[in-house]
Amino acid sequence: MDIAPGLLPVAGLLGTWRGDAAGSYPTIEDFSYTDEVVFTDVGKPFLHYLQRSWGPTGAPMHTETGYLRLPAPGTAEFVLAQPMGQTELCEGTVTVEGHVVVLQMESRVLNSATAKHVVSTRRRYELAGDRLVTTFALAAVGRPMTHHLRSELRRV
Repeated sequence: MDIAPGLLPVAGLLGTWRGDAAGSYPTIEDFSYTDEVVFTDVGKPFLHYLQRSWGPTGAPMHTETGYLRLPAPGTAEFVLAQPMGQTELCEGTVTVEGHVVVLQMESRVLNSATAKHVVSTRRRYELAGDRLVTTFALAAVGRPMTHHLRSELRRV
């Protein structure tokens, strides 16, 4: 199956990525974890996305799923669902410089009535060869946009 032509700038993301990660936020203690991200081509003009993470003892921590779209050149959208009661509509850019691909997006978040209140998020994915670095910031629980997570992943 050939990838949709509009997705060629992010074709290098296809596959499974795993590695070490760390998190912090003003309302919690710093922590480390293992992060895994999977991008799958489903034969449509979007990629399926799945993220999972585990704590140092192997206990599951977080998961989210969604779709990455490139609706126009230089434009990226991520539609994400999280089991803790949030959905994110992320919009931003995709840039390609040589062998480096960078996705940068900011989101609007919809929270369920029982979820912790998240106002917005900021995501960045930088792909260089077989190395994918992700960063995640959020404005939540009365705090302004603040760094929360960083992972350095390798293709598995």
